[in-house]
Amino acid sequence: MLIRKLFRTAWKYKSQFLSMIIMIAIGIGIFLGFNIEWQSIESDTSAFFEETGYADYRLYAETGFSEEDIEKILKMDGVDDATRYLAVNVSIKDTKKSIALNVSENYTVSTMLVMEGAAYDDTLGGIWLSDKFAEANALSLGDTLIMTYKGIEISGEIIGLVKSGENMICVADANQLMPDYESFGFAYISPEKLEDALGGVFYPQINLISDMGKAELEEAVKDILGTTILVTSKEEHVAYAGAQSEAEEGKTMGSILPVLFLAIAILTMVTTMHRIAANEKVQIGTLKALGFRDRKILCHYTSYGLFIGLMGTILGVILGYGIAAIIISPTGMMSTYFDLPQWPLVMPSFCVPVIILTNVFLTLISYLSVKKMLKGTAADALRPYAPKAMKKSVLEKLPFWEKLPFGTKWNVRDILRHKSRSAMTLVGVVGCMLLLVGGLGMKDTMDRFMVMLDEEVNHYTTKINLSESADNNEIKILAESVEGDWLATSGISYEGETVTLEIYQADNSKIRFMNKENELMKLSDDGAYLCLRLADTAQIGDVIEISPYGSEETYEVMVAGYLRSLMTESIVMTDDYADSIGIKYHISSIYTDENSENIEDSSLIAGKQDKAMIMETYDTFMEIMNLMVMIFVLAAIVLGTVVLYNLGVMSYVERHRELATLKVLGFRDKHITRLLISQNIWLTVTGVLIGLPAGVGVLYILITSLVSEYELSLTIGVLTYLVSILLTFGVSLIVGWMVAGKNKKINMVEALKGAE
Repeated sequence: MLIRKLFRTAWKYKSQFLSMIIMIAIGIGIFLGFNIEWQSIESDTSAFFEETGYADYRLYAETGFSEEDIEKILKMDGVDDATRYLAVNVSIKDTKKSIALNVSENYTVSTMLVMEGAAYDDTLGGIWLSDKFAEANALSLGDTLIMTYKGIEISGEIIGLVKSGENMICVADANQLMPDYESFGFAYISPEKLEDALGGVFYPQINLISDMGKAELEEAVKDILGTTILVTSKEEHVAYAGAQSEAEEGKTMGSILPVLFLAIAILTMVTTMHRIAANEKVQIGTLKALGFRDRKILCHYTSYGLFIGLMGTILGVILGYGIAAIIISPTGMMSTYFDLPQWPLVMPSFCVPVIILTNVFLTLISYLSVKKMLKGTAADALRPYAPKAMKKSVLEKLPFWEKLPFGTKWNVRDILRHKSRSAMTLVGVVGCMLLLVGGLGMKDTMDRFMVMLDEEVNHYTTKINLSESADNNEIKILAESVEGDWLATSGISYEGETVTLEIYQADNSKIRFMNKENELMKLSDDGAYLCLRLADTAQIGDVIEISPYGSEETYEVMVAGYLRSLMTESIVMTDDYADSIGIKYHISSIYTDENSENIEDSSLIAGKQDKAMIMETYDTFMEIMNLMVMIFVLAAIVLGTVVLYNLGVMSYVERHRELATLKVLGFRDKHITRLLISQNIWLTVTGVLIGLPAGVGVLYILITSLVSEYELSLTIGVLTYLVSILLTFGVSLIVGWMVAGKNKKINMVEALKGAE
């Protein structure tokens, strides 16, 4: 009997039950989805890194490492394995495409996973090519690939299609946000093949596997090699850092949206179950009169919360795995970023206890909501629920109160009488506004970032990557011939951290610079400029010390100002200032307006990149960003609609007799509708005023947590504010009209009957 009653009651309060189930499902779904995402990223990438011998550390030296150097490294205590390694960008002959050419001297470190074709054999003279690059460019096993490096051709048959931990995020350099396999891929060849092509092998890098700490390894390498070497940990390498960054973003998203939805769902549950229990008071009295014990009645009504929780959990688990699959799968969002052989979904172990505790808490809410209704006799319980008597509020004692219109006084009294419902309505509006401003503001911020990157800072057509062995004087002649600006980059130690030193000659304005206020600025020759991420380490006019890796020199540098470095954590100076304090550098890039096909290959040039092709990769990034924004907007609309409709219906039930009284007194339906809508508008205006700054705060958290590797400028356009406000008001008004429409169906005689 009670089971049938549960379903009858659920149908009677179907909108309330459905709204709570939806909120629980969304909360658990988003919670599971984002947590499965980051856990899957960590598990899947870690397994791939282990399978391909991903290095824990990378040592760099512009002069290269000898066989004696690698032997010393291998004999170090704490070093499990190591290899001399070469990774350079080379061009595909007669195309604008390029690939990262990898050579590992010891095929146990920084290796590849063969997906199709021949296993690695250093006696084979073929090429093991990225399977994604091959697919994007219609290449297959047996085809011949011709690469050019320093003006020298390296050709061979494609004998294997592979994936690689080192190239799991396959980008040409820090300027490329997302992989673009149509224009850039990677390949492996044997050391013997490279030596045959170039007449020798130059290894500027050692990759090693070790459990040592970075500081300990740096000191050990310095002692054994006799010089300071640039050491970067896997956390600083693009593949590992990218995986960790995406995992951290998932954790951040998983701690914002699910908490918001679950908190609102639980608060809604508290309010709704209290109202349902109050409305069921007569039913409870009837059950008591029929002889049902308090414990059985309590269990029955407690099962409402358990039913809602279980239904919400089932739908939430399905939704959660669906969200995770959209992100982590061979065709999901992350497949455009990571190149993984397998994409299994992995749920963190803590998710199960959290879901169980959520259901326990929901059940407890139902238990507490009905427990006090069981007090007293059956006769007491049969009396309808009567709201507590209200004393005059402070507002009602003020002189102007009597001059206020009836509708205003009625709404104020109703809001004060039902504080919890009014508060929950505010929470729903604030949550809706918060998600809209945060999501749309993120799009504004990224759009502004793209404009700065493409139109304001980078004013070149082609980036020329230069050979490590090229002479600076020859490079400068080449730069003059193409009317280009040039850049020299190197790793330096500053404040105990590794940062990038960027030395520019930018007289042709192919590269421009922006200050904190996003205004174009010109570099002076009086000192160096710290990027905004380093701004708190020194004041303008201070003298700082920097130490280039590979040198025992320490330089004292004057801080001339700060600038917005969009992509790298860096210290920037002009070539004239670098020359004045004696810093040695090697020019690494030239930026020019010449088209890449018009620039002749030479021994100076290691590769060429078209800015247009680099910017195309940002389109993929923006597609993912737009999808996230759509999720935020959809979540906001669902949250606002579900919460406001649920509370609106409960409000209608609570004021059923009051509305009937108004109709008896002669109020027309349109007047009552206006009365109900006006209260919604009051609460919506208040919620919008709170939600605007809250949304800006959430956007700031998103920017600092999700994309902290870039120096973004928080940007929110006027259109975002207008759309957020209009959508929020639109949801509130539509829900208000839907609830107010029920007023026409009130049976005045039945509503005004009271149990004697």
